[in-house]
Amino acid sequence: MKAKPVISVMLVDDHPALRKGLAALVQSEPGMAVVFETGDGREAVEQFRKVRPDVVLMDLRLPGLSGVEAIMEIRKEFPDARFIVVTTYETDEDIYRAIHAGAQSYLLKDSSGDEILKTIRTVHAGGVHLPEKMAKRLSERLKRENLSPREMTLLELLIKGRSNKEMAAALSLPETTVKFYLREL
Repeated sequence: MKAKPVISVMLVDDHPALRKGLAALVQSEPGMAVVFETGDGREAVEQFRKVRPDVVLMDLRLPGLSGVEAIMEIRKEFPDARFIVVTTYETDEDIYRAIHAGAQSYLLKDSSGDEILKTIRTVHAGGVHLPEKMAKRLSERLKRENLSPREMTLLELLIKGRSNKEMAAALSLPETTVKFYLREL
């Protein structure tokens, strides 16, 4: 029987105790492994190039570069990189900036271990996961912008947790076009 591939995870948080807890959670899960940990945004960018993790758990407030800046810098070079923001900040603007930078999920640090592991699997598989509370805040933030009807439909599908492939099918668009729209939101 063929073994499941291991999901490689990078942890980026400037609180060593939290990183240690997340590392223990990820390492305890069969099929997941922590490949690098850091508390610095600049080091995260440098190490991403070397270890190429499948998923990055990224805090927002970091020394060096902020989490959003690190995500943007990594995605310039690796557009398919996958990020889960894990933070204590829950303002609609923080959520918007993280998703706009390219994060596929936004979790609070008080999320359950099961939710974090489920989100890692979802994001690794190419999906998006926004808890209902975060999705509502993002929706409120985006209502303040002038979005086209297609962008609003895409946002509604995103909030419902649809994958890029599902959104493309629902809108009769190529998946690459959906990815472009998501980066532009």
